[in-house]
Amino acid sequence: MAQPRAWQRMLSGRRLDLLDPTPVDIEVEDIAHGLAFVARWNGQTLGDFPYSVAEHSLLVEEIYHRANPAAPVRWRLAALLHDAPEYVIGDMISPVKAAVGPAYGELDERLASAIHIRFGLPSTLPKTVKKAIKAADKISAWLEATQIAGFTPAEADRFFGRVHKEIVQGLEIRLRPPVEVRADYTARHAALMAAMDGT
Repeated sequence: MAQPRAWQRMLSGRRLDLLDPTPVDIEVEDIAHGLAFVARWNGQTLGDFPYSVAEHSLLVEEIYHRANPAAPVRWRLAALLHDAPEYVIGDMISPVKAAVGPAYGELDERLASAIHIRFGLPSTLPKTVKKAIKAADKISAWLEATQIAGFTPAEADRFFGRVHKEIVQGLEIRLRPPVEVRADYTARHAALMAAMDGT
């Protein structure tokens, strides 16, 4: 019996093996395109467009920078790419991840490692960096929960922790067409890569 297909053909023409991903088969344009069409919160958000993982990633990178202004540019790139594997495996809400078990996490880790290597990052991020990005991710989730997902601030505090007002000041969730978000994600990635090359 033939083995089921475990690769996906990307718009760039690359064939990404999900079980054994290699950095050479990863292109930022594929990541940006995929993430711009993946909805967070299972699409249960206010507005005329889904709130995409690409938009979320841009927000997390901004929050990470605000919270860690002296951090090297490469860790800002890591923040932008923190959910990049979801361009092929989609965004699963936490309750579904818990139900699926460790297999999802292992797939995510393999893809993240290949993506990191492709863009000049260590395959596994230092624990302190990972923790700081996770903190920015939770702040982003709090903002999303209260601005577009119907949570009260008290509910969001309970699930995601309280946020410091100065970190989130002026940050407003925007729901935009995927084509705009895709372009902004690609441009931000290029800017961070250029800044890394300049250091």
